[in-house]
Amino acid sequence: MKFISFVTGILLSVLSTLYAQSSSSYIVVLGIAQDGGYPHLGCEKECCTRVWKDESKKRFVVSLALVDPVEKKWWLFEATPDIREQLKLFRNLTKEEFNYLPDGIFITHAHIGHYSGLMQLGREVMNTKEIPVYVMPQMKQFLETNGPWSQLVKLNNILPGELKDGAKMYLSDVMWVQAFTVPHRDEYSETAGFKIHTKNKSYLFIPDIDKWSKWDKDIISKVKEVDYAFLDATFYEINELTNRKMEEVPHPFVPETMKLFETQTTEVKSKIVFFHFNHTNPLLWSKDKQREVLKKGFGIAEQGRGY
Repeated sequence: MKFISFVTGILLSVLSTLYAQSSSSYIVVLGIAQDGGYPHLGCEKECCTRVWKDESKKRFVVSLALVDPVEKKWWLFEATPDIREQLKLFRNLTKEEFNYLPDGIFITHAHIGHYSGLMQLGREVMNTKEIPVYVMPQMKQFLETNGPWSQLVKLNNILPGELKDGAKMYLSDVMWVQAFTVPHRDEYSETAGFKIHTKNKSYLFIPDIDKWSKWDKDIISKVKEVDYAFLDATFYEINELTNRKMEEVPHPFVPETMKLFETQTTEVKSKIVFFHFNHTNPLLWSKDKQREVLKKGFGIAEQGRGY
């Protein structure tokens, strides 16, 4: 256990040095798990018990940081239940060169793993002042008209900003974020994905989608447009859940996505970074499954890694 902590400390030191020396904008992965995190509440299976015994294996709920090292600004993608730990992770990785709080937060939709961290910004905790929160129209209305989120708006802890489908939100002359809708379980809001563009690189961010075939866009074309595509990999196979029907929580299975891209070039495949893993997904712990995906030319997101 002490050895693992020692190695983790060395890795964190190396990564933080690299980030501090960077002069180009970049993405940092702050979490790779599905809404319930890893380990998962109530899970007594081996997939989670191994993590309860060794917290170095813990993985936070899916989140990215977009960093501008020149202007000393950064933006958070998703306000997860793990936001406290993720802000600390970001500070450790970047050697405290940036403000503790982000210059803005982009949120995809109203499922708990993606927005419930906003409660930490309220007067019970940080009592923040006017943190911009960029969301699509239905999500904006949801925050403004439902407690406790409406209290954050009323007290100016957050300032909801509306994103339009397909429109670009400029963060600087050369950096923008483009929101677009994707098909998903939209109980309280629409579901967004984001295209992130910087001076040197571009990224696709789609943590949740029902199935690629349900989208009115061609995912292959979208991946070709960017340098990295962070794609929904909630489940690996159909038999992972035993307490509910998979039809109730549709997502693209990892082999389905790999099959869709099997005729594409190695360059295109290498752009894909799988993330948003449910605690049942073997890509979180199985070396064999990880090697299988990597051998086929695809990537697997790593918490703390920069892209």
